[in-house]
Amino acid sequence: MANFLQSVRQGFGRGNNNKNNAPKMNNGSPAQSPAPQAPPMPMSPSFASSLSVDSAGVSDADAPKYFFQEKYAPLNVKGNFLTLCACPKNVELGEWLAHQIVEQYRLLHGMLQVIQETNSVTGFPICNESTCPTMSAGRLTYTWLVDGRAAKISAPKFINRVEKWIVSKIHDPVMFPTGEVHGVPETFALNAALNPDGHSSANSSAEPSTDEWIGKSSGFPPTFYKDCQGIMKQMFRCYAHLYHAHWLNPFWHINKHDILNMCFVHFVTVAKYYKLVSDKEMEPMQPLIDLFIKQQRIPAEALSGGHWAQQTPSSA
Repeated sequence: MANFLQSVRQGFGRGNNNKNNAPKMNNGSPAQSPAPQAPPMPMSPSFASSLSVDSAGVSDADAPKYFFQEKYAPLNVKGNFLTLCACPKNVELGEWLAHQIVEQYRLLHGMLQVIQETNSVTGFPICNESTCPTMSAGRLTYTWLVDGRAAKISAPKFINRVEKWIVSKIHDPVMFPTGEVHGVPETFALNAALNPDGHSSANSSAEPSTDEWIGKSSGFPPTFYKDCQGIMKQMFRCYAHLYHAHWLNPFWHINKHDILNMCFVHFVTVAKYYKLVSDKEMEPMQPLIDLFIKQQRIPAEALSGGHWAQQTPSSA
């Protein structure tokens, strides 16, 4: 875990990280910080999903949402996340989005490991069948499609399936080709991938009618952008569960909530800049996103699909 925490800070100036070295108690477990005193925060509404059906849940719905308050939302780094997510001028967009997907999964996986580590005393991880019988985010419960039907499964099972699914996508040579592309790839004209209303054609259920698509010149399939949206949506749901169910235990108690915030801000910046996760999907975490926008942690250029806006003549 130490190597992960060191690697995610590369490229940024460090903030005040003294508290990140949580003191150890005699039994070898991290010393716990006292629980913050704050009033309960409003709950997030549920919403429909095209990938899985959401229904009301109550497992952690009434827990105080401390992470929605500014004093509990620090970051462990200083810097502009746009420098990490903006596509370099001479890099093909498909290649860059593939890099972003892999990087965002690397960061998320490090955070998920925190709740998946087995407790030497209880023999169970913090997120287990008993503590998290459903994949919840406040009053929202995510369901998994089983034999074509929405089914409630425990959070650890849901997260395990998401991780296996993402890894299978990343290692799929069709989805993420690694072979050499003959010829000189040209950077794809991004506005060619947009419908007249400004939304990506990959958002529709039908295949794009155009002969061009994001990543074509680098060997990516026509569904690549849509697949990236699906992966990022499931990663967001994991973040929503981490905050709503596990922000206090363990992240606050081991003084790693600021690293969780850093990973989440980076994720949201990429998601918004390339329109990979819809605003509707982000509702369970909207108060925290609004807070980071207010703090200018999420750059203004990333809002409302900043990358696409830069490709239109009117933005010049």
